[in-house]
Amino acid sequence: MNRIDRLTAILIQLQSRRVVKAQDIAERFEISLRTVYRDVRTLEEAGVPILGEAGVGYSIMDGYRLPPVMFTLEEATAFLTAEKLIEKLTDANTENSYKSAMYKVKAVLRSAEKEYLETMDDHIAVVENKYLPENHQNISPLSIILRSISEKRIASMVYFTNHSQSTTKRTIEPVGVFFQAGHWYLIAFCYLRNDYRTFRTDRIKDLLITDQPFSKEHPTLKNYLKQITKEKELHQVIIQVENDILRHFGEQKYYNGFVSERKTGDKTEMTFLTSSLEGFARWFLLFGDNADIVSPLSLKKRIQEILSTIGKRVGK
Repeated sequence: MNRIDRLTAILIQLQSRRVVKAQDIAERFEISLRTVYRDVRTLEEAGVPILGEAGVGYSIMDGYRLPPVMFTLEEATAFLTAEKLIEKLTDANTENSYKSAMYKVKAVLRSAEKEYLETMDDHIAVVENKYLPENHQNISPLSIILRSISEKRIASMVYFTNHSQSTTKRTIEPVGVFFQAGHWYLIAFCYLRNDYRTFRTDRIKDLLITDQPFSKEHPTLKNYLKQITKEKELHQVIIQVENDILRHFGEQKYYNGFVSERKTGDKTEMTFLTSSLEGFARWFLLFGDNADIVSPLSLKKRIQEILSTIGKRVGK
């Protein structure tokens, strides 16, 4: 990227957030902090009212705005692709908000780019997983959760617990949401359990924001997830699988902690880190006639126990 393009991109980045750290700019453009300082000085000399505070970051004076930015064709296509994902993977309120934003994006495109997006609209799709239940929620949990976090106000939730098949009312302080294996999850401090808990958003039956402010300081979602990952006891599993059946694994290998693989002749040695040897053992049985366990020994013993139990039940 040449310097003119980088200066424009830095200015857009400064307008995108209240405060931007110099380190964030350096990492994004892979430049030194000295170069960041020089680029910011250049923008200031060009008349951009940039406010800087040591140890905090840069911000632009309130009221300063550039004219609407023209998007490149690649950027507009990325917006279109994201729209398809949001349509299938978020709630109705988030979908409607994004569609409204897309109208504003398309409004500043040139005619040729608009025509291109109209053509591409029929050639990009996100296909729903037919094996997952459809979400028929009448609420929009994602937007309510994020508003609760932004305003630091406690939320009241009615939640269906799958293992007990019961519904409970919870008072929560949301920390964040994340998407994994086809579902959105909420991390929140739960007053009922007096601890942090993970909830599936499609099991939220009702959700309201109260007037009560948060009573606690919470970690960021990124730090919380990093911490619970450290706390989990992870087991390393190494198996050798015949190459012919690898194509059947699909995404299941990632759900079971896949780390790496290497070819060893007509087999592939695969390494996993799993928090549940029991769960891994039962998944291994799906293809165990075409694979060998290298380690650990405890996994071999557990699979032998399961097979022995199956043999006794089948022999009845």
